[in-house]
Amino acid sequence: MTENLRIMFTPEFFMAILLPALIGGIAVTICSSLLGVTLVLKRYSMIGDGLSHIGYGALSVAAVMNLAPLKIALPVVIIAAFILLRLSENSKLSGDSAIALFSTTALSVGILVSSKAGLTNDVSHYMFGSILAMSKSDVILSVILSAAVMLTFVLLYNRIFSVTFDESFARATGVNAGFYNMVFAVLTAITVVLGMMMMGALLISSLIVIPTLTAMRICRSFKGVVLVSGAVSVASFLIGMFMSLMLNTAPGASIVIVNVVFFLIFMAVGQIIRRSGKA
Repeated sequence: MTENLRIMFTPEFFMAILLPALIGGIAVTICSSLLGVTLVLKRYSMIGDGLSHIGYGALSVAAVMNLAPLKIALPVVIIAAFILLRLSENSKLSGDSAIALFSTTALSVGILVSSKAGLTNDVSHYMFGSILAMSKSDVILSVILSAAVMLTFVLLYNRIFSVTFDESFARATGVNAGFYNMVFAVLTAITVVLGMMMMGALLISSLIVIPTLTAMRICRSFKGVVLVSGAVSVASFLIGMFMSLMLNTAPGASIVIVNVVFFLIFMAVGQIIRRSGKA
């Protein structure tokens, strides 16, 4: 552990590998927690998981065809987000069923294509995550797109708030709920694709769901949940990253475990607060 700690803070490793991973990771975790609040409250918690599987399928096909993976995956996942939201709102097929249908199909296509082409190892980091392998261009792209997602969320905060809690009332007051749902779908798709590089298709939904559920244990206002979930998400990422480097564990899984620990702590604190309020 001591040796790992020494290597971690050598100038070469820190500047070339760790610092870019931290910058890109913090940007993506903040975006995930912001969007996660609305997704959880609108009961679309698993859409991140579904979109990540669709993204994995698109990335695998792009890799086999020697195309730029992110340039292919991003539009595919955005289109999938539109379709899933539309099916959830206007179809007899429930949201969970639509997500399961699309995600398992895309995941199967990705696995079949990559295995047939002998590229299973080449695309496995999209399944399990490889944040320390992010290139400089990946980090720059992550920061730029994450900044765009956060800026859009802040500018449209009031509209997103109204559509999240009472879409019918928002429509009645003149808010174009369909437009804001589409904007939110684009933001979610971008965040999921970026998060796949860090957490992988199997774990990205944890960044979206767990910090929000954690914040809801003690917060009762929308703004409070947004702020606390963002803080918890960043703290979990940093602790999980350093824990993984010191203990030689998988970064993505370590981050998820820390998130779960925060959830259990906040749940206990929330119960204490409620009991003291009844006393």
